[in-house]
Amino acid sequence: SSPSQSNEATVTRYTSALLLILIILASLLPTTAAAQGPKIGYVNSAKILSEVPEAIEANKKLDGMGKKWQADLEKMSKEFQTKYEENQKKEPLLKDEEKRSRQADLTEHQQKVLQYRQEKFGNDGELAMATDSLLRPIKLKVMKVIEQVAKEQKIQFMFDRNEQIIVLLYGEPKFDYTNLVIDRLKRGETGR
Repeated sequence: SSPSQSNEATVTRYTSALLLILIILASLLPTTAAAQGPKIGYVNSAKILSEVPEAIEANKKLDGMGKKWQADLEKMSKEFQTKYEENQKKEPLLKDEEKRSRQADLTEHQQKVLQYRQEKFGNDGELAMATDSLLRPIKLKVMKVIEQVAKEQKIQFMFDRNEQIIVLLYGEPKFDYTNLVIDRLKRGETGR
């Protein structure tokens, strides 16, 4: 095999590889019909939920529950603190058996406070369950309207942008469909 044949083979391989790359790149380029690419929009779910009358009413109920339970919890904590302070003052004068009895009483009272807090405010507590049962149907309704708006506006991807969740770091205001969703929900248009 001569050096010129080796060079020809290298050039042919190089040309073939280059041609293959060009074909792949050309196939990846968008066609004229789809030249715009996907249409994207976003909503602010927190704003939607703060303006939908049903969600406002549900949040008022939840706030009422939470405030009552918080007041009960503060009362229980205050009682515990008072008992603890009284015990601290009297402890030096008490016999060992009385000290143990009072300490057991304090521990029991503290456990009741912690148990109450967990029952009302824990991850599986009454407030969490009430929040889920009251807001879940509203959130599902909101999602239906978001989907309806996305389909009508021919949007392929709809993102959420609110204070708690930042899925979208930037969005031009003309692609914000929050107010359209709020308007539909307020008019009672929740999908078909």
